[in-house]
Amino acid sequence: MTNSNFISFPDFMKVDIRVGKILRAEPFPEARNPSYKLFLDFGDEIGEKKTSAQITVHYSCDDLEGKLVAAVVNFPSKQIGPFMSEVLVLGFPDENGAIVLVTPDKDTPLGGRLH
Repeated sequence: MTNSNFISFPDFMKVDIRVGKILRAEPFPEARNPSYKLFLDFGDEIGEKKTSAQITVHYSCDDLEGKLVAAVVNFPSKQIGPFMSEVLVLGFPDENGAIVLVTPDKDTPLGGRLH
């Protein structure tokens, strides 16, 4: 990696990554790619937000309810077909490109910020 790929710590801290709990997940048949609509709780400071996520390979809607996930909460909202996405849930691709969610491995207060 060359120095031109580095960012400063203050630049990194501009990305507001928080812990949210998935309250419910619903199929999103209008999406171009197989997706779910996710409704998340980020605690009192941020409240409830929604997003869509292409995570249907590894998760069912029932699997997702109550799951803690990491999400970027300070991107502008984005229209995804008929649905307005307000946050970006984070994940890594597996060996086949299917997304695996980023989750804390211990119970974490809702809205906690990544440090």
